[in-house]
Amino acid sequence: MKTVLIYSGGLDSTVLLHHLASTGSVAEAVSVNYGQKHFKELEFAAENCRRLGVPHRVIDLSSLSDMFGDCALTSPKVEVPDGSYAPENMSATVVPNRNMILLSFAAARAIAKKCDAVAYAAHGGDHALYADCTPEFADAMAGAIRLADARKIELLRPFINMAKAQIVSLGAKLGVDFSLTWSCYKGGERHCGKCGTCSERRQAFIAAGVPDPTAYED
Repeated sequence: MKTVLIYSGGLDSTVLLHHLASTGSVAEAVSVNYGQKHFKELEFAAENCRRLGVPHRVIDLSSLSDMFGDCALTSPKVEVPDGSYAPENMSATVVPNRNMILLSFAAARAIAKKCDAVAYAAHGGDHALYADCTPEFADAMAGAIRLADARKIELLRPFINMAKAQIVSLGAKLGVDFSLTWSCYKGGERHCGKCGTCSERRQAFIAAGVPDPTAYED
């Protein structure tokens, strides 16, 4: 099954990249610049694709960043919050309708390349915070994508009911170099170690019992 992967360069999507590459099913990885402060993740995406020999395409949607309003990931007026990865703390990081936008572009690319599927790495730990990472959203998008072309493109979301620690464990088995993944929403030279996504990353490695190679500022 030839697949177009929505690929951020983050931990989850890098594990999915390796998983698909191990089966020879990834036709292309698509990354998106939507004006995120942590656009540094795209550098990691490019490097992982280069190492695996996977074709990589970057779509520039940075002009849309103003459309997302007071989102901490895209607005210079809103700081990325420090603290735990909890809804009350991380709600400022919700990018309105992001996954629908990304899935739409990836589906168009899959149709153009005559691929069989689109894949994305939404996981169980995101459900309480990001509505567009829930099984219900994924099911609805899967139905829409199947109707978008006569070839019936599928939507793959293998991590949708997995915890992040399980994804880390899978990545370790696949030989993922986690030092070549980027999570921090602040987008500095190194992971800040204080924001919610850095906290979630740290906790996932601990829970999985896998050494964390990440360089944190703190």
